[in-house]
Amino acid sequence: MKKEIIQTDNAPKAIGPYSQAIRTDSMIYTAGQIGLDPVTMELVAGGIEEQTRQVLSNLRSVLEAAGSSLEHVVKTTVFLKDMNDFPKMNAVYAEFFGGNPPARSTIAVAGLPKGGMVEIEAVALIV
Repeated sequence: MKKEIIQTDNAPKAIGPYSQAIRTDSMIYTAGQIGLDPVTMELVAGGIEEQTRQVLSNLRSVLEAAGSSLEHVVKTTVFLKDMNDFPKMNAVYAEFFGGNPPARSTIAVAGLPKGGMVEIEAVALIV
């Protein structure tokens, strides 16, 4: 089995010693994405909805660079700083994964990098 590091300028650069994603022969494993604008490397303005939208746009870019897409995601893990934000995050999430959503876990955390409100990682099939 081969292991390929995935990097794209269409998503935020890694802010530590990790890869945006790893591609194997059949799967893609993404690093967690927070709501960073890939150009400015700053959190997008607004609240949980705007950050969730940016997170999922970043994930889409990483998956596309690896040869997959959001529709081929089989599992996500969502990390929320405040579980009270779940309904708003969930509504935006449904915009991206409406008809055929992947399996998902949602975990409340004490904090996220750069003060983010949400982080999402994904596992996807290669198409």
